[in-house]
Amino acid sequence: MQEPQEIPLRHRDLNWLSFNARVLQEAEDKLNPLYERIRFLAIFSSNLDEYFRVRVAQLRQMKRVEKSIRKKLALKPTKTTKEILEEVKRQQHKFGEIYQKQILPELAKNDILLIDAEHFNTAQNEFASNYFQQKVKSHIKPEVIDLEEENELFLQNAELYFVVSFTDKEKLGIVNIPVDACGRFVNLEGDGEDNSITYLDEIIRSQVSSIFKDHKVEGVYEIKLSRDAELYIEDIYEGVLAEKIYDSLAQRTDGQPTRLLYDAEMPNFLHKKIRKLLKLGKIDMMPGGKYHNFNDFFSFPDPTNNPDLHYKKLPAIEHKVLSGSKNYFETISEKDQAVHFPYMSFAYVENFLEQAVKDKDVTAIKISLYRVADESRLTSLLLKALENGKQVTVFVEAKARFDEENNIIWGRKFEEKGANVIYSYPKIKVHSKIMLVQRMEGDDLVNYSYIGTGNFNSETSEIYCDHAIFTSNTQIAKELSRLFKVLEGELIIPREKNLLISPFSTRQEFIKLIYNEIDNAREGKKAKITAKMNSLEDPEIIELLYKASNAGVEIRLLVRGFTCLTPGIKGLSENIYITSIVDRYLEHGRIYIFENGGDEKIYYGSADWMTRNLSRRIEVLSPILDKDVAQEFKEILEIQLNDNVKARIQDADEKNEYVKRTNGEQPVRSQYEIYNYLKEKHSK
Repeated sequence: MQEPQEIPLRHRDLNWLSFNARVLQEAEDKLNPLYERIRFLAIFSSNLDEYFRVRVAQLRQMKRVEKSIRKKLALKPTKTTKEILEEVKRQQHKFGEIYQKQILPELAKNDILLIDAEHFNTAQNEFASNYFQQKVKSHIKPEVIDLEEENELFLQNAELYFVVSFTDKEKLGIVNIPVDACGRFVNLEGDGEDNSITYLDEIIRSQVSSIFKDHKVEGVYEIKLSRDAELYIEDIYEGVLAEKIYDSLAQRTDGQPTRLLYDAEMPNFLHKKIRKLLKLGKIDMMPGGKYHNFNDFFSFPDPTNNPDLHYKKLPAIEHKVLSGSKNYFETISEKDQAVHFPYMSFAYVENFLEQAVKDKDVTAIKISLYRVADESRLTSLLLKALENGKQVTVFVEAKARFDEENNIIWGRKFEEKGANVIYSYPKIKVHSKIMLVQRMEGDDLVNYSYIGTGNFNSETSEIYCDHAIFTSNTQIAKELSRLFKVLEGELIIPREKNLLISPFSTRQEFIKLIYNEIDNAREGKKAKITAKMNSLEDPEIIELLYKASNAGVEIRLLVRGFTCLTPGIKGLSENIYITSIVDRYLEHGRIYIFENGGDEKIYYGSADWMTRNLSRRIEVLSPILDKDVAQEFKEILEIQLNDNVKARIQDADEKNEYVKRTNGEQPVRSQYEIYNYLKEKHSK
């Protein structure tokens, strides 16, 4: 009997690097204003830091798994890690070229000078010395390590340090660069120019001899250590999981090292000593440039205040119905209303909540919060609802990576004010973006629903492309109400027929929908799947998409991040075409359209085609039942599918080539086209 063939799957961690390469392309693209290109360098750096703290750290953990088990599971963590490091080195080399050969010269052309300590003039040296004494010295903690003694070195995660070599080779110096206390960039004064900037690093570098006055300094080299970000919490813990998470957050600061980034100019003997002090393997050492933590460039100052160096502001589009509505409940009862961020203001969500808080007939407000913003209008309104005697249920995701502490602190605040606060379950995250408002209208309890693709966060709503719908549709609202009862522990399953709710029905329904397209294709009917998501990884869904492609189903995908599916392979995926858009805003929405024999089915919501979203998280995807709203979503998606300015082709070669325009074809930069589309539509 012939064994079934394994389906070809790309490694998610390797393909993710292809996504970050697209971010780097944006830093190189002169269509973007200079300061936005600098911002893309910061995004690239920030992405890479998280990648090492989470994904590479996980690969390191796999190396501890018994070899026989790794073999059975086809796990090759060492091989994969080596491939990752090779690609990261290539990308970091590219990063250095963009920074040195493009960004710095273009800053200089605009009279903005980023100066290092070697090029300080007399006045700047004097300024640096005074600045160091007055604002920096109290925050540094220099130490001298005697290498002849048994010593260990502890470095804080993601913080910057200088390693200082002395003429006495048996000793070395370590000094922290206190960015949190002092900021990363300093406007130099005293040179008659207002536009000279230096790094805090360079202020300290210029004073190293005075810091280590008892030693003769030979060299100064910057380093940064990344530590494992995962919290190793057993789900079998008794008690409140949120408390266990909160108590263990300190592990983040002293987790297992995953990467030491060091100045490539550092001599071999010195980085060997550092490696030994930190107990790192060779594979953990990553040569880099003179400076690290380029994510600090998010706050790079513009002393010229030149608007041409930044994106032009796009005023928020006024929603033609909601902007004039004095009563959202009446408006939503008449017709579903869609909002699209960042093209429209998040204030529409806050206004809806405010009306619910003030309305005497509203009895209950229920909401799921995945990443809680710092104090905001939304959190203030939820607290106000409690003061006004409303029943408030808040589901707080205690395991939202890097937001655990803030989420749990806010959960406690809501609890103290009388809210019913529910935290994560072991092994399950709640990733849904849902809100339910219950209102007495006569003798009836009417449910008003909000289902979105993005978090309830006014700050991220200005940079994330997301969609949401307000509806009073009884089918949707009833099922959403049941889901909240599941979260509250009153029901075991939500028994949904319209919504797709993970882990209960989403996978099964997507499988049915894909098989339906396969059957239609085999019967000679038009068969098509169009989908937009952040990432595509689930093996079962990918296998079905390959099967659908072979059956003749046309498959058009828009995947912003990584994909484990390889498109365009003859006999496997030749009917699958994938593009990715990286531009001014972060594409974050999920939309799924199935031809369904001419009676299209369209869904949107919080779930990607990833195993975790289909099987291990509470996710909500909703059918779009209002025909006008469905058409609006389709038209927005169609604009994105036609992008020929910022769309890259994801093919077997992973070259990230831009979609080419044919002769005479008009350029379509989808994020701007969508803005214009919505502006025109909502001005009528």
